[in-house]
Amino acid sequence: MMYDQRLKILRQHMADSDIDLAIITDDDTVYYLTGYYDYLHMDFGRPTLLLVPREAKTLLITPSMEIDMAEAAAHVDTIVPWNDGMGEEWRQVLPAALQSAATVAIQPLQMPAIVRQFLDQQMDGRTVKDLTAIISDMRMIKSDQELGLARHAGEVANAMMQAGRDAIGDGVAEFEVALATAEAGTRKAAQLLNQHYQDGCMSPNTHFLQIMASGEEITKPHHRASTRIMRRGEPVFLCFCGMTNFHRFKLGFDRTFWIGECADDAQAELYELAVASQKAALAVLKPGVTAESVHAAYAEVIQGAGFDYPFRCGRATGYSFLEKPELVFGDKTILQPGMVLAVDGSVSLAKTFRAQVGDSFIITSEGYEQITHHPKALDQMVV
Repeated sequence: MMYDQRLKILRQHMADSDIDLAIITDDDTVYYLTGYYDYLHMDFGRPTLLLVPREAKTLLITPSMEIDMAEAAAHVDTIVPWNDGMGEEWRQVLPAALQSAATVAIQPLQMPAIVRQFLDQQMDGRTVKDLTAIISDMRMIKSDQELGLARHAGEVANAMMQAGRDAIGDGVAEFEVALATAEAGTRKAAQLLNQHYQDGCMSPNTHFLQIMASGEEITKPHHRASTRIMRRGEPVFLCFCGMTNFHRFKLGFDRTFWIGECADDAQAELYELAVASQKAALAVLKPGVTAESVHAAYAEVIQGAGFDYPFRCGRATGYSFLEKPELVFGDKTILQPGMVLAVDGSVSLAKTFRAQVGDSFIITSEGYEQITHHPKALDQMVV
């Protein structure tokens, strides 16, 4: 079983690092290790905790209202439910679990403050270690099953991009494009779930506000679809970095379009530069190179054209929107087969125009496999 194997690997790392107990509160990591995802979690003030002792049985502490979901999905030894306002709630079993643990490991930046505060009160001289690097390294190389999810997520992304492209037009409101992409993504995800997965808990519905910008808003990279009416000649940016979320696997995917015509030569020149910067990054992208070297190739094109040092070229994705490594200066992680990376090309002229193209890729033994697909040649971006 995949989850059993992941827990086995985690425990081996714990033994190597002299860790007696791992306490995990990050919902994506809990899902990665057990198959259970608590949709309420801290957004509603209800922590879920996964306790992984080095040798004893695993323990999942989760809200009682989620007990049916937990029992159906969680691959753990014991589930302890807690209820709002009853006794010590989720705190009740933690002290006992800590009794035999001299060294406890957590992901400090991903642990809710309320849990960390209580945990600190229970330490009594125990050593606290950072589990982040262990978890990040485990999640960095995807299993064959995860790579299958990534490819299916790419199909969902492709359907959304095509639907968005088809919906863009003179006189159309931005939110109408968002409705079209959400429907297309949901229908493609439902098709894939029915054909390839037997999971009654997994929804096909897209559930992230559409990132898009048009006209004078084009320089805002994370502008959400609004009631703005698009007009002929305007640029339109579509981003699916949040909406591409199939079976909890995330990807990055972006394109810039024009309505009817691209009459502004300066915009066309900047767009071509964005495409060139991604092309430069992809010329470097392969196993054995550092993450920062991919960014360096992209940045060289942009800075060579006289623009400022750009933001990161891309990032790894998986069950989280941001995983290790990041394609940015300073990240010396060696790329390996099985990584999934979003790689962008982008250039921006403040308050004037911004162009971005981005796709997702699987690192292979020979180079990479592209898993999002849409044209990017300038003449193909006019709709």
